[in-house]
Amino acid sequence: MTEPSQRFLRALKRLPVDRTPVWMMRQAGRYLPEYRAQRAQAGDFMSLCKNTDFATEVTLQPLRRYSLDAAILFSDILTIPDAMGLGLSFVAGEGPVFAHKISSLADVQALPKLDITVDLDYVVNAVRSIRSALNEQVPLIGFSGSPWTLATYMIEGGSSKDHAQSKAMIYAQPELMQQLLAKLEEAVADYLHQQVLAGAQALQIFDSWGGSLSHAAYLDYSLAPMQRIIASLRARPGLQDLPIIVFTKGGGQWLAPMAEIGADALGLDWTTDLGQARAQVGDRVALQGNMDPAVLLGSPAAIRAEVGRILASYGSGPGHVFNLGHGITPQVDPEHARVFIDSVIELSPAYHQA
Repeated sequence: MTEPSQRFLRALKRLPVDRTPVWMMRQAGRYLPEYRAQRAQAGDFMSLCKNTDFATEVTLQPLRRYSLDAAILFSDILTIPDAMGLGLSFVAGEGPVFAHKISSLADVQALPKLDITVDLDYVVNAVRSIRSALNEQVPLIGFSGSPWTLATYMIEGGSSKDHAQSKAMIYAQPELMQQLLAKLEEAVADYLHQQVLAGAQALQIFDSWGGSLSHAAYLDYSLAPMQRIIASLRARPGLQDLPIIVFTKGGGQWLAPMAEIGADALGLDWTTDLGQARAQVGDRVALQGNMDPAVLLGSPAAIRAEVGRILASYGSGPGHVFNLGHGITPQVDPEHARVFIDSVIELSPAYHQA
């Protein structure tokens, strides 16, 4: 790979780069008219994910528009519980819904051990196809949901505002929750490993709902499973130096323990000041983030100003991957996304001069 195409991977390892690399969570998504057209052709969201050609095309769409420094596999965080037989569907206005929920020891014991190359072969095939189509222009990110995040959907049966049933299991049946998380840890580690074998060059663990937990519960039920997954991956041949990002939405208060779990980079949402985070973690990890996606609903001048403020907050030197603090929203004008990306490209080189 040429130096520019290594920019993202080098930044994750805190190595010098010519400018700050940039990509967006959900960069292949509903804000793009070409994505909406492709989804309409597929018929529904999961059909889009499970068709190798569609998944490849959708992954490449934002790269045709923008000078992004990484591609991310087009898939969903809920593929593992779906493969475990819980019956995932997406209902208009409601989001993901599972036909079967987890509420008892029998439910947990009935969950099968996945053979990723068989049960999630469409994801493996998509990674292989996307990596080939990228032709080494930019690196490919593979991903999974965290065990805690997957568990919340499996227990609640879908999205939840308060995760009441999941938290109830922590406090009323902690052993049951740990058994469920243990099964998910194994599945996530195997899933991510197979993505790497198929061509993923970096990994991100999306801990979407870790921020809903108390301090003690986060450490035990969200952070510890992710740490064990990273340790499992690091113990496998060829994965010792693989860049791994952990993103806990709402997790800024746990930066110190997060920096100790073996990840190369921590994703931050917009509620954490980037400069303060850098001062806290030092040179232990890179940082990814962290512009509020709502900024993209503002004027081009406001977008550029916020990019400049965040770059200044992080300061000079390596170890920063510019991203949004969460996924880009469907209402965003694609041209505003262009202003965001172009502003990072234009303004960041000043922070990387020798």
